[in-house]
Amino acid sequence: MSRFWISNIAFLVLFFALYLIDAQHGISVAWYILLIVLLVVIHTFGSIYLSMQFFIPTRCKGISDHAIAITFDDGPIAGMTDKILTILKEHNVKASFFCIGHRVAREPMLAKRLHEEGHLLGNHTYWHKATFDIQSAKTIAKELADTDKAIVRAVGVEPRFFRPPYGVTNPMVASGIKRGGKYTVVGWSVRSFDTVIKDRAKLFERVTKSLKSGDIVLFHDYSESTLDILSDFLHHVSKLGLKVVRVDELLNEKAYV
Repeated sequence: MSRFWISNIAFLVLFFALYLIDAQHGISVAWYILLIVLLVVIHTFGSIYLSMQFFIPTRCKGISDHAIAITFDDGPIAGMTDKILTILKEHNVKASFFCIGHRVAREPMLAKRLHEEGHLLGNHTYWHKATFDIQSAKTIAKELADTDKAIVRAVGVEPRFFRPPYGVTNPMVASGIKRGGKYTVVGWSVRSFDTVIKDRAKLFERVTKSLKSGDIVLFHDYSESTLDILSDFLHHVSKLGLKVVRVDELLNEKAYV
């Protein structure tokens, strides 16, 4: 049973308990309001913090010793992803790319390069719209399926790993994921915020200050600041005695169907 349903059941039990107390002794309506507000706050945090695993099980850290995984969201993007691939190749590092379906369809050769150079391709929805999480479960499931098809057409493999846009989940998203019947939801333990942090030194400090074995680091394909620090970051990882591996190795799960 998900934490979402556990919280709902707990709410109903507490609400009924308040009702009984109210019927016998009388209590302020403020107690009912407080309980409802508490439920809304819990659900809000559960929606925006993927690591809470509130609506669906999520893998945010690995089990491998002395290894981390680096992930890149939102590609493939010509002129950016290829530069990242060059740096990764120079360091002999394999990464994981959570790809947007329509970008795979637009850049099939770049997606193919990702695969041929040994990197992992995961599902990151077809359109990655800001309204993704307010769609119906059926529409969400179709977006995931369409992304799978685009990846299969480009590289011949069908991904099992899925990362929700912005890390936002809710009952519709969870239901849409479950309809696919195969997905492992992957989050992160180190969020770079490279889409908003433009200062090279600040970004480097953020992703290195508490880096440890088992971490999954979130970057983005289109971030110039990530491109600026990536080589230095990989040198730092090596100095820490850590190895960079793909998410499937870190989680000890199959990457593809």
